Amino acid sequence: MMRAVYFMLMPMVATGSASSQMKALTAEVFVDKFAYSTTAASDQNAQFQDAGATGKPDESLLTLSATVSEVHLVFTVTDKHGRYIRGLKQDDFKILDDRKPPKEILSFHSETDLPLQVGLLIDTSQSVSDRFKFEQEAAIEFLSQTIRPKYDQSFVIGFNLKLEVTQDFTADRDKLVAGIHMLQLGNLTAVYDAVYYACQDKFLKQAQAAPVRRAIILLSDGNDNSSNVTRERAIEMSQRAEVAVYTISTNLTSSSGKGRKNLERIADATGGRSYTPRQITEVAEAFASIQEELRSQYTVSYKPEAFKLDDRYRTIEVQAHNQKGLRIRSRKGYRTRERNYGPNQ
Repeated sequence: MMRAVYFMLMPMVATGSASSQMKALTAEVFVDKFAYSTTAASDQNAQFQDAGATGKPDESLLTLSATVSEVHLVFTVTDKHGRYIRGLKQDDFKILDDRKPPKEILSFHSETDLPLQVGLLIDTSQSVSDRFKFEQEAAIEFLSQTIRPKYDQSFVIGFNLKLEVTQDFTADRDKLVAGIHMLQLGNLTAVYDAVYYACQDKFLKQAQAAPVRRAIILLSDGNDNSSNVTRERAIEMSQRAEVAVYTISTNLTSSSGKGRKNLERIADATGGRSYTPRQITEVAEAFASIQEELRSQYTVSYKPEAFKLDDRYRTIEVQAHNQKGLRIRSRKGYRTRERNYGPNQ
């Protein structure tokens, strides 16, 4: 008898002793070491051997090991007017990883119904106090329209100088709404810390049994004045967790400013989108647009060419074949960094 072990990206889920021994790359690229064993006496007595197991091996068993690298990418296609383009095929696109075509395309899908994992990060500093109630109502409407019970999950974090998780991952809309109502205004703003924490301590530690779509909706003016991590570290952690960050600026003035540029940089680097409402009612429209986009995307998995564990940043570019005017958004790249994963990490 031969037992097979299968690990899926976004992130991987394993149980028992195998999960504690599994070595993986970042959430974008992983190295999965597995083994299977057989005995000469009988296939019925075959035993699964963890490739990283310690102790003296059973010399009667033959162990085969393999290393597999895989990149999982989600991207969105719109026309020049911003309308989502659905129904395209694999041959309609060209993918460049580190400026080279992939060694092998493993899968390609047009996704309209993937389960969602959504983090709602709401700036609760004093700078948003005059718009806070409306933003809460818009966020509640988004969750009510987007999160499907027993299918999708979301969590709520309020941030100012400190971070407060008012509701952890759940599919219960009532709990999510209660979490939004629990948000309290405070001083200063730690935008980068909030993004970093949500990706490292929520998404990367959230187990999953199948592919999901991961996104953060960041509602803030983008003016960070108290974070411990930099903007680029927050972006790198988002890429590692395969989280697209959608930003909605709470600065309703016409000037771009540093805060808005920060939000645009985070969204662009992670494959999300930056919204800049000019009036308070447009905040709700931004939430509605994000909801539509999360149901109008493509996913592709591939093996990169000339892959090495060298901790180097590899760029990703998706191009359209034979169709002009299409605009494609995806995360810009990843680092080939090895990372040890324990259970649910």
